[in-house]
Amino acid sequence: MNESPTLSPGQERITGVVDKVSFFSESSGFTVLRLKIKEDRDLVTVVGCVAAVNSGQHIEAVGCWQNDKTWGIQFKATHLVVIPPDTLEGITKYLSSGMVKGIGQHLAKVLVKAYGMEVFTVIEEHPEQLLGLPGIGKKKLLQIIAGWSEQKAIKKIMLFLHSHGVSTSRIARIFRVYGDDAVAIVSANPYRLIHDIPGIGFKSADQIARNIGIPMDSPLRARAGIGYTLQELSLEGHCKVPEPMLLDAFRRLLTMPESVLEEALRQELSIGTIVAIEEEGKKSYYMVSLFRAETGVAKSIRRIMQGVLPWKNLDPAKVIPKAEKQSAIELSESQRSAVALALSSKFIVITGGPGVGKTTIINTILTILEAEKLTVLLCAPTGRAAKRLSEATGMEAKTIHRLLEFDPFLRDFRRGQSNPLEADLVIVDEASMIDVVLMNRLLAAISSRSALMFAGDVDQLPPVGPGFVLADMINSCAVPVVRLTEIFRQAESSMIIVNAHRINRGEFTIPSHNTGTELSDFYVVPSESTADIQRRLLLVVADRIPERFGMDRLNDIQVLTPMNKGPLGTRALNALLQERLNPNARRKIVRYEVTYAEGDKVIQLVNNYDKEVFNGDIGRIAVVDEEESTLSVLYDGREVLYESGELEEIALAYAITIHKSQGSEYPAVVIPLSMQHFTMLERNLIYTAVTRAKKLVMIIGDPRALSTAVSNKRSSQRMTGLAAMISGGGEDLLYSRSSCSASENIS
Repeated sequence: MNESPTLSPGQERITGVVDKVSFFSESSGFTVLRLKIKEDRDLVTVVGCVAAVNSGQHIEAVGCWQNDKTWGIQFKATHLVVIPPDTLEGITKYLSSGMVKGIGQHLAKVLVKAYGMEVFTVIEEHPEQLLGLPGIGKKKLLQIIAGWSEQKAIKKIMLFLHSHGVSTSRIARIFRVYGDDAVAIVSANPYRLIHDIPGIGFKSADQIARNIGIPMDSPLRARAGIGYTLQELSLEGHCKVPEPMLLDAFRRLLTMPESVLEEALRQELSIGTIVAIEEEGKKSYYMVSLFRAETGVAKSIRRIMQGVLPWKNLDPAKVIPKAEKQSAIELSESQRSAVALALSSKFIVITGGPGVGKTTIINTILTILEAEKLTVLLCAPTGRAAKRLSEATGMEAKTIHRLLEFDPFLRDFRRGQSNPLEADLVIVDEASMIDVVLMNRLLAAISSRSALMFAGDVDQLPPVGPGFVLADMINSCAVPVVRLTEIFRQAESSMIIVNAHRINRGEFTIPSHNTGTELSDFYVVPSESTADIQRRLLLVVADRIPERFGMDRLNDIQVLTPMNKGPLGTRALNALLQERLNPNARRKIVRYEVTYAEGDKVIQLVNNYDKEVFNGDIGRIAVVDEEESTLSVLYDGREVLYESGELEEIALAYAITIHKSQGSEYPAVVIPLSMQHFTMLERNLIYTAVTRAKKLVMIIGDPRALSTAVSNKRSSQRMTGLAAMISGGGEDLLYSRSSCSASENIS
């Protein structure tokens, strides 16, 4: 089952059983293991790269011993693989580890009891014999055969990749993408891995290329470097990259002669993978996909705005009072002005912070148009945001993906330019979250006869993906914009809303400690040391908030933290909160030292269209099957099954990042802050976190960190060309630029 590499001078081979996985990086595959070697009673430390590893598995490592200044004696492995064990106990643990799909703990014991040391031979050569065993029918047998075959193929690929120095945990994905051609494809062009396999970056592919023998100044390497550089800049939110910015980033990545870089740029431009534009003598570059997205958004806006209003001319002086009477509300003058502008606009943006009346304006417009018997569609970027919109309006609201009818089989939307949405008005909430690629697909599906309304808070965090379309639409001065700033009377009593606006203006000061008996909805708990922040956070989540405010510890309280890493990051806090909030779970499984137990709160990390769960969805683990290493998560009453290899798609969600909370609301939000978060401490981050809370905000941390964040608006401008594209669409599209800053700034 295992082919060992030839030893180089100075190298040796060790084998043993993994006692503990001290560290494992899912992105690189780098791992630190504590290994029990037969000849030695003491545990040894082994460092290296492996696709996947669990405690109890047998490991073969090829490398050499070194005395690390910090960590002491350890074995540094250049080749590290899981191997079949040679004891009955080891075989049982190996088969129970999840390495072979279809075999869990109970079935592993059945197999070893039946065939002993010959169990691998039986599975390999005579799998039909397994049919006579308890629990193995034809379906289970086929699953075991498929899992065994996949492991064999993966091991061959692992041997090839490890022999060429790849450091990745994504070897199984390489096999699923490339199949039996994996070795041939990687040998021909290892840089394909960057685009085809999630988790493999330029450095890993570049290392393989060097080991294969591709020269350092190869045009193939230079072209891959350009694409990778633009891709990395897009992850920072940039679409249009100025030439100096691109070249500086490229030179930091690769040391190459200028002539090679210039030729690589020419080649990429000639085949159309990148696009160059020139404005006032200055060049900028796009990834072709982002250039098409920006130009597509601008063209769609122009097309939609040039259409005719789908409803007849409505007199605001008549229809607004009628809607007020019907809804038993009284609008302010600023709200009436906003509704009047919306009723006369084919395309409009409504922006503002909490408590300024965005929902009231939307509901008033819906009431007016309901009398006209018009078709209205509502949507938002995430499931939670769509649910909030539905609750606020009393109408069905869908995620953008559901509205556009994403087809998991085709991996594409059914709705688009050739099959537009059938609606008189489309309302899109939480528009600040929508990146340029998704916005392009959404706008393409809006019919020219439809009106379109965007609502969102432009001062929140920008989208996770590239671009900031909401800001670009506003900054273009080419579309009608309502900017709401007045906090209404019913919201003025909420210190959450008042302080959110103070934070947004950079005027927030830390309130004095509340010593009275009257409860507030906004607290700042000063705490400077990491250990004290952790202690106070556990106390308020587990005891204080539930006792004083009558809230549920799991369903009502959400911890939001700036980062994933560090003692106040999601990983560390989730481990502490899980131990405190779900200590007595009976059934659980462990994946890379993370325990998933029944009752745990989890979050989906990526869009999975097959399962219809999306990035940011939060659920609770309903069932854990320890035998099959699977679990089921309940999302809003719908159960979703995850196999062992799919657990990387979820994470514990007792604590999540502030970025992941966008579009959601929670009864109570607890925010740990420390100067350890220095690189993340910005005004829009804290503003976004605070505005996620409906009833209670509690910030626990260093007052210096909070002051730093509130005063810091250094967030670099995202480099895009969309605002100029929108405003440059023709005179019939343009509004007066001189009136842009003041137009409909409603306060």
